[in-house]
Amino acid sequence: MTSTAELRPTAFRYLEGKVCIIVGAASLRGIGYATAELFARHGAKLVVVDLMMTDDVAALITESITQQTAAVPDLIGLRCDIQSAEDCQGVIDAALARFGTIDCLVNTAAVVKSDGLLSISGRDLDLILNVNLKGAFNMCQSVLRVLEAAGKGTIVNIASVAAQRGGGLVGGAHYAASKGGVISLTRSIAREFGPKGIRANVICPSMTETGMLDGNVTPAQFAQIVEGIPLKRAGRAEDIANACLFLATDLSAYITGTTLDVNGGSHIH
Repeated sequence: MTSTAELRPTAFRYLEGKVCIIVGAASLRGIGYATAELFARHGAKLVVVDLMMTDDVAALITESITQQTAAVPDLIGLRCDIQSAEDCQGVIDAALARFGTIDCLVNTAAVVKSDGLLSISGRDLDLILNVNLKGAFNMCQSVLRVLEAAGKGTIVNIASVAAQRGGGLVGGAHYAASKGGVISLTRSIAREFGPKGIRANVICPSMTETGMLDGNVTPAQFAQIVEGIPLKRAGRAEDIANACLFLATDLSAYITGTTLDVNGGSHIH
């Protein structure tokens, strides 16, 4: 596996020595892993978090990043059910025990389902809201206690173009609503914690080639959606990772509370 980032030499290491928590990083096909790899390339110390995280998964992530960057990352992998505030606090405690500080949180974990509104069960509604919105809230609340005490830090949350246009591509009304909540949550954090030296921003990707498409988009639907994108391709995990890097670093030092569209022009508004 060769990443685009591998083909571009890194002149500057924008996260040298920074401790970054990346939630939703277990899949090598995902946005979370792509962000972890890119952040490691820029000198970050990593806390990779996922419900599916095990020692073996953490070892696989470490091996992959090492192969792609030619350097062994300073990394710990932690299992966490982000629906649980206690689990999220456990991640923060473990990160502090290992590294002594936290500089950045990136929330990429999510569940997507594409049912029509009248077909959405109460169980699926609870699952989508609890993972996508409550999970982001839990992680942000836990880390903000640390960032507030330090007087600095950044949060990057991943929402979706579905929140902006009312679904219609990948994800039903429950998914769109949960991601709309993530946008509002991020803006609220930016407003409340900006005076305390903390920035929070949100990224809205459009359809991105990750495992989240599996079972939710047929090849015909995929081709139809791509046809409507001005750049004529779906997003790649590394496209979103690049945006995360920008928002996590001093490259965006005067940006907070913003929604960054990474959608190939599919939702020009």
